[in-house]
Amino acid sequence: MEDIIMREIDHIGEMMLQIARRLGLFSKALPNYTLNDVKKESVAAELPFSIDKILEQEHPVLYLVEKEKISDNALETFVDILIHSDMEESKKKAILADAITYLDSKGSFSFKLHSLSSDGQI
Repeated sequence: MEDIIMREIDHIGEMMLQIARRLGLFSKALPNYTLNDVKKESVAAELPFSIDKILEQEHPVLYLVEKEKISDNALETFVDILIHSDMEESKKKAILADAITYLDSKGSFSFKLHSLSSDGQI
């Protein structure tokens, strides 16, 4: 029950952030990362999987949720970080679309990912 409440609080916070951005209360300037930065951080955090291995997959999102068993929140964060990296734009679009489709199919709406898609950041 606590997990559901925390998830809903997180969603409300994301929605409020997106509304504030659209009202011009926050700049849209978000940190940009190189893909190497993301890889270094994943090694430093001792993640149990390789970023390169994930990106080599035909369907990286399905690989993460089915093989690596990451949570919806972790998937959302992972995709958000990749979107702000210097990864190839077509790969970003494909991963973002797959993540949105996967989360929507579970009935888990991601304000963060939908806003990235609709803000034209990709």
